[in-house]
Amino acid sequence: MQPLPTEVPAGPLVLRPWRAGDAEAVQAALTDPATDLWSNPGRVRTLEDARYWVARRADWSEGTQATWAVADAAGGRLCGSVSLHSIDLVQGDAEVGYWAVPAVRGRGLTARAVDAAVRWGFTALLLDRVELVHAVDNPASGRVAAKAGFTLEGRLRRSHRYGDGVRRDELLWARLADDDVPDLRSRPAR
Repeated sequence: MQPLPTEVPAGPLVLRPWRAGDAEAVQAALTDPATDLWSNPGRVRTLEDARYWVARRADWSEGTQATWAVADAAGGRLCGSVSLHSIDLVQGDAEVGYWAVPAVRGRGLTARAVDAAVRWGFTALLLDRVELVHAVDNPASGRVAAKAGFTLEGRLRRSHRYGDGVRRDELLWARLADDDVPDLRSRPAR
């Protein structure tokens, strides 16, 4: 089964397919110093880079990724990105990745987006396990993982080179389809 681009409601947010018109907002978001360090593996710098980034994430045709723009449901303002990637339907596994624009960080919105994407993967793709990996030096991602119902499983030593060129230890979290998870939909955003 190949995933098809779809919208996913997430409380005050909506996960929606990427659009060509998102490129300027993506360029601004991915050149933010924190986002650039932790979440800019494609090295987006220019508007042309951002256009290419958006086009790749809007294309779900290979069936190995489902990536959404995370937008404010009321006004449509871009709040971030969330993706299920490395999708393996035979094994029923995927990984989740995300970033948030600076204006929405610390409000619990990223955990809502991650939860919505993972729930969609469990339902639409019949995934059994979704992994989340982040640098030990990025505790904000650990808070997102915990709030979104992931269980910390271990530490991966010097497992990934981040935007500053440094290989860092990472923490591995996972969420299973039958795990108990908090109901983030009922929590008010700050």
